Amino acid sequence: MAHKADDAFLLCAEPNIQCVSIGEHQAIIIDDFLQDPDAMKNIALNSAFEPYPNFDNKKGYPGVRAQAPAKYSSNITEFLEPVIKLNFGIPEELPLRKSMCAFSLTTIPAQQLGPLQRTPHFDASTPYHMAVLLYLCDEKHGGTGFYRHKATGLQQITEATREHYLDVYYEEINAIQPPPRYFDDSNEHFSFLGMIPAKFNRLVIYRGSLLHTACINPAISINANPDSGRLTVNTFYNF
Repeated sequence: MAHKADDAFLLCAEPNIQCVSIGEHQAIIIDDFLQDPDAMKNIALNSAFEPYPNFDNKKGYPGVRAQAPAKYSSNITEFLEPVIKLNFGIPEELPLRKSMCAFSLTTIPAQQLGPLQRTPHFDASTPYHMAVLLYLCDEKHGGTGFYRHKATGLQQITEATREHYLDVYYEEINAIQPPPRYFDDSNEHFSFLGMIPAKFNRLVIYRGSLLHTACINPAISINANPDSGRLTVNTFYNF
């Protein structure tokens, strides 16, 4: 079946917005987000992927990315800005700032991960930094896990708690380096609070200040092929 290019950017006419609780916080799930997700995936199949920043330093996202179409970015932003402000209590007057909207694939084998890539992380400690993730892969590729740091009791890292959290966190990983694996469970330092499973054409929104990881199926998800790998579209907003 042929897909028109513009079909890749049309959103579901009647989106079903679900709120889910994760510890003391919430996330938003919108299933069947795009009218024609296969068209969007086809764009990814024809895109040129490059390593994320800090790829060689074994920090940050453990994979490669390609810029997503500007039309997709503008369509979702127009729809999501009021949804995010309403559901996450963001003051209406705050302007929206957006980072690059990117197709992403995990490609680094677990044995090659740097220490910071083997534990939960937060994207930013600012109060209104939001992560938006569209899955263009299915549930076999895991999902997004959320955690609480045991020593500090923190699930969310704020500007007020960031310095203390990082002092304790670095002391822990410097004392005993985490094992070379993708993190997806509890251990002596982090408690697993829950996972939002991957699902094809599922959009997930959560605060970037929450401790989280990409839960990976290492048997199939370490894959640079957009057709069979853990393909997502990642967007970040700040207000």
